[in-house]
Amino acid sequence: MQRPMDAGLDRAADGLELEAERGRALLEESLELVLLLDEHDRVLAASRRAREAIHGLQIGERVPDELLQPEPWRPRTVPIEPGGKRELLLYLREPGDLAAYEELRAGFTAAVSHELRTPLARLLALLETATLPSVNAEELIEQGKAEVEQIRELIDDVLFLSELETGRAVVSLTMTRAAPIAREVLAGIADRAERAGLTLSSELDEEAQVPLRPRMLRVVVENLAENALRYAGEGASFSLALGRVGGEVVIGARDTGVGVGEHDLARLFERFYRTDRARASRGTGLGLAIVKHIVTSAGGRVEALGGPGRGLEIRIAFPERAEHR
Repeated sequence: MQRPMDAGLDRAADGLELEAERGRALLEESLELVLLLDEHDRVLAASRRAREAIHGLQIGERVPDELLQPEPWRPRTVPIEPGGKRELLLYLREPGDLAAYEELRAGFTAAVSHELRTPLARLLALLETATLPSVNAEELIEQGKAEVEQIRELIDDVLFLSELETGRAVVSLTMTRAAPIAREVLAGIADRAERAGLTLSSELDEEAQVPLRPRMLRVVVENLAENALRYAGEGASFSLALGRVGGEVVIGARDTGVGVGEHDLARLFERFYRTDRARASRGTGLGLAIVKHIVTSAGGRVEALGGPGRGLEIRIAFPERAEHR
């Protein structure tokens, strides 16, 4: 018969082993380049990404001197003392990562500034016009509201895209039946579509599910529909199809508008990219970039199909989960 003290020691040992296993998994699966060094700078462990990125790294051997220099790996150290032993966590940045990030950040900041400048300039012109005698103040106020709404929409989209890219906005936690949400979105834009001369239709598989949170699915469908509303043109039609095809769940959003050039198709998902026809639109230029980020973050893929005079189709596909077939 096991004594209570022995049972307590066993539970404590099991708990320590579990914590150790968690620590190993945390280090191994880290997305950063991280090494664990002993007091003599020998490598005790390394994340998988570090082992893949650093040629010649050997567990048990001293860390290469070049990794400890300020450039190009930009090392950052965190001293730890597990069990009273002096060890070191060494975090590295892969050469080129920082420069690429800074270039991307600078480009994004410049693009946002450029996109904000246009509605701000129009708003300033309206305010200056309002000081003139015999002006229609009510009409100017309405135009000013539209410009402010444009600025608000741009800021909201920029913040939302930032949340997606930093992982603060979780894209996929569960499977969601797509048809009810798609139907709600189309019903919500019906009046605007009628005013824009856009005919709506849909063909929805009621059982099809996608690996997106309901909110994220709604954002995807809303942006697909909004793209057609703004750019397809009067007299065009917009159809939304949802179905299961060859082991995938496919969402197809197609309009019969004027279409875009072949060279534009691959760039439609870039931030702030607009075709020549779309440049006069009040859109933010972020809708399809948001769609792509949500879809790819959930393990799907997205592509643009069409051409001049052939309309535009945005096709999204997710692998169908076996348990939901």
